[in-house]
Amino acid sequence: MRKQYGITLIGFAIVLVIVGFFAYAAMKLVPVYTEYFSVVKSLKSLQSDAGIQNMGIEEIRRKLEPIFDVQYVDENDVPLSSVTLITANGQRSLNVAYSVDKPFMYNIDLLVHFNYTIDLSKGATY
Repeated sequence: MRKQYGITLIGFAIVLVIVGFFAYAAMKLVPVYTEYFSVVKSLKSLQSDAGIQNMGIEEIRRKLEPIFDVQYVDENDVPLSSVTLITANGQRSLNVAYSVDKPFMYNIDLLVHFNYTIDLSKGATY
């Protein structure tokens, strides 16, 4: 008698359900992370602007608004009010901190927090 190797139909169905669950989660989260990378790209492009070190927060937000539009950053997910200016010891940093709540299934949501800071004084990111 020969021994058979392989996966049963029930085992295959279980693997398929698990893979489907993670694929569905990825479909929900990939656009959120793509938007975050657009926010980071927008802040980095703003960092290289001349005179940004001396601008006020409202002026920075006005310059950032068209950049967000070009990068397809949704103002409902990333409001301009989430961009703040931090000044300490003569160093100026621009910080964006926001959360995105995406419905997943039934009454389960996926909540993702983002926080990114750029140094306006030196042009370095951290």
